[in-house]
Amino acid sequence: MQVDFPQIEARKQVLEESRLELKSRFIGIDDIIDELLDYIQIWYLMPEILTRPIIVNLWGMTGVGKTDLVRQLVKCLNYQDRFVEIELSNVDTTTWQSSVASVLGDNGVTDGKPAIVLFDEIQRFNTLNQDGSPIETTKFTDFWELLSDGKLSKRTRDNLDYYFQDMLFQQKELKRRKDRGEENITDSDNVGFYDAQQLKSMLQLEDDVSEITDMSRGQMLEKIRQAKAKKTIYEPVDHSRTLILVSGNLDEAFNMAMQISESDVDADIFHAFTRKVTLVDIKDALSKKFRPEQVARFGNIHLIYNSLKRKDFEALITKEVDRIIVSTQEKFGVSLSVDRSIHALIYRNGVFPVQGVRPVFSSIVDILETNLSKFLFTALLTQQDRLTIAYNTESSQIHVEIGDTKTVLPFVGRIDKIRQSNAEEAIANISVHESGHAVAYAVLFGLAPLQLKSKLANTYAGGFTFPHQIYETRENLVKKIKIYLAGGLAEELVFGKPLASTGRSHDREQASILAIDYLRKYGFDEEFQINYMMEYGYAMEKSATDLDLEKMMTRLVSETQELLSSQRPLLHDLSLQLAASGSLEAQEIQQIAAKHHLNIQVKEEGYLQIPAYSDLLNPKPLSDSSFN
Repeated sequence: MQVDFPQIEARKQVLEESRLELKSRFIGIDDIIDELLDYIQIWYLMPEILTRPIIVNLWGMTGVGKTDLVRQLVKCLNYQDRFVEIELSNVDTTTWQSSVASVLGDNGVTDGKPAIVLFDEIQRFNTLNQDGSPIETTKFTDFWELLSDGKLSKRTRDNLDYYFQDMLFQQKELKRRKDRGEENITDSDNVGFYDAQQLKSMLQLEDDVSEITDMSRGQMLEKIRQAKAKKTIYEPVDHSRTLILVSGNLDEAFNMAMQISESDVDADIFHAFTRKVTLVDIKDALSKKFRPEQVARFGNIHLIYNSLKRKDFEALITKEVDRIIVSTQEKFGVSLSVDRSIHALIYRNGVFPVQGVRPVFSSIVDILETNLSKFLFTALLTQQDRLTIAYNTESSQIHVEIGDTKTVLPFVGRIDKIRQSNAEEAIANISVHESGHAVAYAVLFGLAPLQLKSKLANTYAGGFTFPHQIYETRENLVKKIKIYLAGGLAEELVFGKPLASTGRSHDREQASILAIDYLRKYGFDEEFQINYMMEYGYAMEKSATDLDLEKMMTRLVSETQELLSSQRPLLHDLSLQLAASGSLEAQEIQQIAAKHHLNIQVKEEGYLQIPAYSDLLNPKPLSDSSFN
């Protein structure tokens, strides 16, 4: 094979230009872009040497830019005419196509030349039910054949025979009618459009469909005879030069640690959790949807999207606001200034970290563009060329300056409105409950929670205490149980037992699960190391441990009550400040704790609380100075 170095250099330049273009268009996924372009480099530069297709998998939560990245890459590489986007499904759909081969054939990707195929939303093509039982699939089963070796078997023999016999019959019938002198014969001797599409695919014709429709049936019959004589049309289609991109959302791999109101959780916290997702997690999640041999066919090139960080969302909002400013100047000749308070308003009401960028775009339209249209109309009507927009949070008003004229517009963001609807009494109750969790967490682990909330964007009042990742040990399980119990017990301590709310139900459920696992799953209680009954794989005989569980929970409730009583001033102070603000960050919690002589640490979102196993395994020898 002769290497065309000038062509390779030109393609390298295209790749680098594509890298810059994609990074300018997308926010927060520079690493993904670099990895993707590095993996496809050999396919783009020297596809001739490939004997198997390149398979790249893109995984992440919704709205992080998986599909759009592929589409923009196709555009950058000028591959629009060699690109096919397919959504597979294991249920009946409205499409008449039932195989990947037919879709690729209809799009002209059967000639063995380089192409790009995107299989999007692949999680919908699961072959296993939630209980692990197989799903009977009848459509697109050749997808696995394509991933295996890049070759798709042809099933054209019967079809070609059908077309050959049908065309021969129609040709003879048309000749017979003409010989009989029939008038007003409207039947054409040319190949129909649909038949032309099918025959182009089956015969791998270079001709355009429009050229094929100009052929007579006789000409097409001759082409079919020639193709059947060559027999190459029956050989598998080689897709070794096809770039196969697989994209999907895997909730099993990106599941958050707890169920909470996602619009109120700091985006950096979600980012830290998704950053922990590894190739092993992806394969484990895939194994819950696909059979082992199918998981293997996805290969080992898996690009894992993290959820966007706070600064990424802020950059996105700035980019969109700047676009609106430029557009306003170009289209209307009006100089628009947007205060940062508008950016903050959009962020508060538009950022749902696990939903990606789509809600942000929607909120920009709702908050800025919709209101801007009203102000622009006034500016144009009064022939003003300057427009300034800001937001006053205290008065819930948009402040506008049109030229030298000032005006205000009452406005409350949709999510802010829900937050404000929470009753003051409910917020006070929730603030004490969450502060109970936070105080127990601070005392037992020496850490400030990542985030503390008592005002959520929910139609019902609620709150949460967001912890770090905790390495589960015998001691830490007990601590976690106490932290779960502390919320309801804090309410009893502050308001009295008769006024304790039912908001403890989920906490009690989680505490009970941990206690049961402590005894029955992990065998951490020395009294219960035998009499295992293989129920669900690990459970003990319940009757043997129920009494001990009750004793354990009663003891931990008592110890947690003592803990909270010893920190009652801190609990009260923390509850008051949480109720006033609705939200406290780790640094604020640390400062409040310090006032009450409790020193706790602030750790980043990705911090794992784990014992110092390495030091215990390899203790450092005491220096000579230690004996002085």
